[in-house]
Amino acid sequence: MTWADELRIDERMLPAPNPVSAPYWEGLAAGELRLQRCTACGVAQFYPRALCTSCAGDVEWFTASGEGEVHTFSVVQTHPVEPFASLVPFVLAIVELAEGPRMMTNVIGCDPAEVRIGMPVRLEPVEADGVVVPFFVPKEAA
Repeated sequence: MTWADELRIDERMLPAPNPVSAPYWEGLAAGELRLQRCTACGVAQFYPRALCTSCAGDVEWFTASGEGEVHTFSVVQTHPVEPFASLVPFVLAIVELAEGPRMMTNVIGCDPAEVRIGMPVRLEPVEADGVVVPFFVPKEAA
């Protein structure tokens, strides 16, 4: 069974890339986490935007490490809608990336009771229906 099967990715509403976010989704398809960095002030940002959120400068894309740590999380114990209802319990987390930005994601590949604030994690891209979605797994599961 693949992650896509286990996580029932094909039953979820999948994102639709747009001209601003396309490099991000193309990076995930290549197994990379691509972020934007301001060419003026150097601040890295997520989610993709047309301009820097810090100074409104131009942004460029770069390949991030794909590593970070759990900043905060919640273990979802109940959900009223499929496919999520049959996936509980699952971890909804904010991961602080090594490059600074934070992103909302799921932590997979471990018992939800093992997830802790500060836990090192790494990117685990999961493909379904032509779209690759970013999940994170404990770094020691590498």
